[in-house]
Amino acid sequence: MNARSQTFDLRMEGRQVDEAVLSIFHTILFHRSLGKFLYTEEAMYSVGTIGYRDVDCDFFDFTYVCCSSPRLEETLRREIGNFSRQLRSNDSGGTGQISLEFFQRKKTRWPFQTDCIPWEVWTIRLELLTLTNEDDRLQCRERVSDLLTDKVFCITEIMNRHDYVPKIPNQTELDMVFDTTYPDVQPYLFQFKFSTAGPSGTSVSNTMKKLIKETLNVSL
Repeated sequence: MNARSQTFDLRMEGRQVDEAVLSIFHTILFHRSLGKFLYTEEAMYSVGTIGYRDVDCDFFDFTYVCCSSPRLEETLRREIGNFSRQLRSNDSGGTGQISLEFFQRKKTRWPFQTDCIPWEVWTIRLELLTLTNEDDRLQCRERVSDLLTDKVFCITEIMNRHDYVPKIPNQTELDMVFDTTYPDVQPYLFQFKFSTAGPSGTSVSNTMKKLIKETLNVSL
């Protein structure tokens, strides 16, 4: 199965990176999350509701909606913060990209590991700007706001298409499709990957490292 992919190109100051990436990835995850499942039988269930809240950005004029889930927000802040610090380091060259990848697990024969098969990938490619006066910073602030508005409309349009998403599984296979570790929301399984132009290379998220460890434990 070939994963669908979308790529956004952005140019901005280093201080704007965290909020810009958070606004895009939170918007995507809001559409790729469900309420917690409550199974009454193996294949019969009800779905809870998702809380949401508005987030106002500090470094440009923009407001976005995210799932009201402190642990999910913490995950995004941590992973995007790791990318942002590496991007803004002297080794990065001021360019890099970060991807939000949705995947599902597929069982394989013992003793092989469970396969993780991506079905949708969202990538943000970033170039940092060095601005020296307030006029340039104000123009950049306005431009970033306009760009993010366009990106959110684009995301919403894509989400309204009847594209493939994994079907709802039985209770025993719920964690093959959804991340069930969050107490108040149930997103499709996802991971972050990022890279910069510097020698530090590519990194995978702590979430994916945890999933790899869990898979190894199951295999053993």
